[in-house]
Amino acid sequence: MDKKYKILIVIAVILIIGIVIFASSMGTTKDDNPRHIVVAMHNNIAEPDSGFDPTLGWGCGHQNYNPLVQSTLFKTDSNGTIVNDLATDYEISSDGLKWTVHIRDDVKFSDNTTLTASDVAFTFNQAKISHSELDMTNLESAKATDNTTIEFNLKEPRSTFIYDLRYVGIIKEDGYNNETYGENPIGSGPYILKQWDRGQQAIFEVNPNYYGDEPYYTQITLLFPDEASWLELAKSGEADVIPVPINGLNETIEGYDKISLSAGRAQGISLPYQEDTGLTTDAGDPVGNNVTADDSIRKALNVGINRTEIVETTYSGHGAPEYTGVDSRDYGNPDAIVEDGDINEAKRILEEGGWSDTNGDGIVEKDGMNASFKLYYPSEYLDRQSLSVAFSEQAKEIGINVELVGTDWDTIYANMYNSAALMQQTSPDPYKSIYQQYHSKEIDTNYMNPNLYNNSKVDDIVEQAMTTTDLDASNSIWAQAAYTDGEGFGPAGDAPWVWVATYNYTYFVSDDINISTDRPDNLGNDILINILEWKPN
Repeated sequence: MDKKYKILIVIAVILIIGIVIFASSMGTTKDDNPRHIVVAMHNNIAEPDSGFDPTLGWGCGHQNYNPLVQSTLFKTDSNGTIVNDLATDYEISSDGLKWTVHIRDDVKFSDNTTLTASDVAFTFNQAKISHSELDMTNLESAKATDNTTIEFNLKEPRSTFIYDLRYVGIIKEDGYNNETYGENPIGSGPYILKQWDRGQQAIFEVNPNYYGDEPYYTQITLLFPDEASWLELAKSGEADVIPVPINGLNETIEGYDKISLSAGRAQGISLPYQEDTGLTTDAGDPVGNNVTADDSIRKALNVGINRTEIVETTYSGHGAPEYTGVDSRDYGNPDAIVEDGDINEAKRILEEGGWSDTNGDGIVEKDGMNASFKLYYPSEYLDRQSLSVAFSEQAKEIGINVELVGTDWDTIYANMYNSAALMQQTSPDPYKSIYQQYHSKEIDTNYMNPNLYNNSKVDDIVEQAMTTTDLDASNSIWAQAAYTDGEGFGPAGDAPWVWVATYNYTYFVSDDINISTDRPDNLGNDILINILEWKPN
């Protein structure tokens, strides 16, 4: 063989070996270690732009999920109850303004230094000034009074502060740099960040210093794929746990079980509560809608649509009818729920409210105004498009015309005060799911309470729930806001929303893995919540 060709062959072999080594180092495929797993994350947990820093939103924010690298003061047990993690106990002052939390003295960070109350106080004070999606505006200050005691001083009493203590992961104070920590986080959680390939994956290894039970799976690779690639990931066997897209809910894939986890992920239609009086937002967008401001329209829609049918057609049964946005939470109120799917009752409500079809076109009118309004929904989500179409079709059966507008979020936010909008909420925190959603507010750019619902009685109830120091009693107070004496934000009351369904988080899970042990209900959005209990089948 010519020497020139021998040299070329050697070079080719070296290149091939190099490619194999590089691909292996990138970890883009599953390895053969049975204690290593690959988990494709749902799009509610996007790859963090600023890295794995809890003070910038990692692990908390709107969705609340396991931060892996950091541990939290409290955690959620298999019954859905908030219990101690780093914390050993806590007290609330009689005025509700001071929360004193005591922590363990035997916890070390992954770099072998001891975690103290000073690190906890630093974490929360840093979160307060981080300008991230975390809402720490009510925190006045956090300070360590000794190595195992932290005092949290609040500006106003807030019973829901326990959720901030539950979800914010604790970072190390010494050496913290907000520009570099996210790429090299030091924490006291069950795992350590080993490798982060931006735009592709993050690899975590077990933390030998972790104070809790050692997880069976010693390495987790998190993928952050877009929804369009989920099915292919499962069919190719590239991951052990993969979210199921809306168009794959009826599919089965060899080697995988399909599990459906409740998440309290309520999807519903926000209906402008105010009349159009010519008021506009700062951007010049109109405020109010004369059709949806009529309570007979809102009540008729709540009674007339068939939620069970929508769950079956849109989610293939992987969900449940939803009426108040918080039906499945501990502070849900069954008295606020109405019987739905009753077209005749819906028509009766409209007729009693002065709406009738005088021209025979199938759409009712009142005072020369058609019962017609626009519904904005995010076109990037197939499930929300499907839900919107089903809602529009069912509304027409009772004489209400709903014009669909599939668009981007900026357009939705610009029109949410004058038109219906398809929204969703998942948080177990009643401050987010009730207080912010229903307490009266001024016009702003925050999507919470997009219909400008305003009821002074509801305001009084949620303020009472917020300020109580009896956390066990707070749930019953929150529930009253949905319906009490004919008023409330539920469909049996003022009905500012038509909540339609809760969509379960559904996953393909390798039949070699059991992830369902000791998993709390209504937190299916946090697939890793019980990672310490994951075992092989």
